[in-house]
Amino acid sequence: MGKAKYIMRVVSGVRVKKMFAAIDAVHEKSGQNKIYTFFDMLRCAPKYGAGYYDYLHFGFYDLNAAQRETFMTRVKNKKLIMLLNDQSYSHVFSNKAEFDEIFKAYLHRGCLDMSKTDYNTFVKFMEDKEIVFAKPVKGESGKGIERLKKSDFDSLSSMYDYASDEKFGLIEEQIVQHPALSAVYPNAINSYRIVTLVSDGVAHCVYAAAKFGNGGKFVDNISSGGLCCPINIETGKLRGPAHTRTLATPDRHPDSGIVFEGYELPYVKEAVDMCLKAALEVEQIKYVGWDVFVAPDGPGIIEGNDYPGCYDFCQLPEHTPDKTGLMPYLKTLVKGL
Repeated sequence: MGKAKYIMRVVSGVRVKKMFAAIDAVHEKSGQNKIYTFFDMLRCAPKYGAGYYDYLHFGFYDLNAAQRETFMTRVKNKKLIMLLNDQSYSHVFSNKAEFDEIFKAYLHRGCLDMSKTDYNTFVKFMEDKEIVFAKPVKGESGKGIERLKKSDFDSLSSMYDYASDEKFGLIEEQIVQHPALSAVYPNAINSYRIVTLVSDGVAHCVYAAAKFGNGGKFVDNISSGGLCCPINIETGKLRGPAHTRTLATPDRHPDSGIVFEGYELPYVKEAVDMCLKAALEVEQIKYVGWDVFVAPDGPGIIEGNDYPGCYDFCQLPEHTPDKTGLMPYLKTLVKGL
């Protein structure tokens, strides 16, 4: 969506309620006059490509013009995606069966495409497994995924029939995560989000963050109450504090009490190197957000997102003490950005 269209969408009233909620949050955080904030948000839309959530999340109320220019925002992110990712190849990432086939060397777990799996193959796959996960071929944020337990079915034949239902498409073996991640939060697979960008045939890691489940939830999505914390890819340690969807910034996990700052994560270098290699597999898609799990013996890719919208994960005020966002670095990689 272009800058002019974005402004029209805001002022047309489609998202006015959310905008006013963001204005209230800015006032609560900074004491800035609400009327001033309203007009400043409108000014930031065409000038920086910033939505009202960008304004709130990145603390634009506390930044000058030069500092604001350094932040990756909604419109700038969309421009980068359209510049680097050929949309006619997006099916590689949106179709999980196709994705698993192309990136099978990076999955680090057993998978079956049920459209190509007969009963005997399924039986062999299930020989040493009690629990598997059935997933739709298309979907996001864990929607439509079911945990299937062998003992819950009368027979492998009935389990095969259920898993072959058209609402699914894939069967994947259960992931066992590394103890260092379970120690932070044991009820979900806590993943790394690693964003890569290919420039002149060379893959670069733009940033990395760790996502953790929270409050008894079985997923680590920030939209479901999870927490996110940037990773220092040089040291493999967290750069705390974390943040939530509501912009709370806890310095330790609410459930386990583990302090985020300086917590050493397993296999960070290996995970980054894996994603850098995977980033070169589909040359038409150069900007990808990878979700990575870490097992006791190493990392594996869960999925890739050719529309990475998580640019806020490392640009919050708590993580940018120098008040500088991602744009200066990205401009060294992408001409015309």
